[in-house]
Amino acid sequence: MLQAIAARLIRVFRSYMARRSGADEVSRVETLARVFRNAAAVLIVIVAGTLVLGELGISIAPILATAGVAGVAIGFGAQSLIKDYFNGFFVLLDDQVREGDVVEVAGKAGLVEEVTLRYVRLRDFEGHVHFVPNGEIKVVTNRTRGYAHAVIEVGIAYEADIDRALAVMREVGQALRSDPAWAAKLAAEIEVLGVERLADSAVILRGRIRVAPPIEQWNVRREFLKRLKNAYDERGIEIPFPHLTINTPKASAA
Repeated sequence: MLQAIAARLIRVFRSYMARRSGADEVSRVETLARVFRNAAAVLIVIVAGTLVLGELGISIAPILATAGVAGVAIGFGAQSLIKDYFNGFFVLLDDQVREGDVVEVAGKAGLVEEVTLRYVRLRDFEGHVHFVPNGEIKVVTNRTRGYAHAVIEVGIAYEADIDRALAVMREVGQALRSDPAWAAKLAAEIEVLGVERLADSAVILRGRIRVAPPIEQWNVRREFLKRLKNAYDERGIEIPFPHLTINTPKASAA
């Protein structure tokens, strides 16, 4: 009965918050609701068990005393587990990770499928599932919070006209934003930053596009690079591959 009431209260809270919050907050509400539902279930079971023992005439004072001593002993042997729960509480409280985010934690990166007080479950690009204990989380890199940038880097030949190549990047960016299939994914025009570095075989140009929702950044980058390659080919701007020129000394005259 109590569990049903708690579940209903959580559903009401989730519906209320979903109506009052923006789309970006819905995933946070869902994550918190799942954790609170599990925590409420455990608490209700403990309270119900205590009440049942009381009704059966079994004194719970010795049980609580024994549980206290056992809890201290278990605490020393399960410090890592306790650390997981404490860290998990603050990860949720600080809103560092939500279900549906793409994050990197403890050296593992992937899509967040589940967040609990004990662990974060990730699925990487290859489909592998990683269970990361919250106690191992020191730094969270959230790649899909609010907005992201699709970073563009392309190399052109040293003989190519740099200004012309940068202008083509702007043209491709404008054409991509004018495309109805991609316009909603781009939050701003492409920002062409210029020459990033002089590599061994190419001049590296760099730009970035602000993307929202941010989980589309990789798709936007792929589409932009495809269009940029075609545009450079049409205009005769070479994208070189690494090559090596060997000069041999001429034989000296006898």
